[in-house]
Amino acid sequence: MEAKPGPLPASAQRVQDALAALGLASRVVELAVAARTSQQAADALGIAAGQIAKSLVFRAANTGRAVLVIAAGDRRVDESKVAAHLGEPIERASPEFVRAASGFAIGGVAPVAHAAPMTTFFDTSLRRFDVVWAAGGTPHCVFPIAPADLLRASGATETAID
Repeated sequence: MEAKPGPLPASAQRVQDALAALGLASRVVELAVAARTSQQAADALGIAAGQIAKSLVFRAANTGRAVLVIAAGDRRVDESKVAAHLGEPIERASPEFVRAASGFAIGGVAPVAHAAPMTTFFDTSLRRFDVVWAAGGTPHCVFPIAPADLLRASGATETAID
């Protein structure tokens, strides 16, 4: 992994501050290459795609509320399963909706430090790993975290999503 030296971008610093406030020792690092997809992030870190904890924002179809799914990078989210847990259908969110709800652009959505609270689901398959890596607020920033700590920090409901 090749990290860029220097201060973090403002949105990544917001994630770092949130992690510190939660009492977590995880450190956000800025990669020298973009990690907009799970595979790009895994390649940059030299790990398996499943170790990437991707944060996907959906829009609840009836209420319009934001729904966050934290999923393993090698898993597809079964939207009907998420909808069943939520109690209403979900739909893909526009980039504008994602930014308004999370405070982050697609490709850099962190699982913490959101602009507003979101109903959050955590993929049980992330527990296969001792450490996973999540987006740190920009497409270039990531941080390592134990799945149990990520579950606690995100306030998510743990469920199978695929």
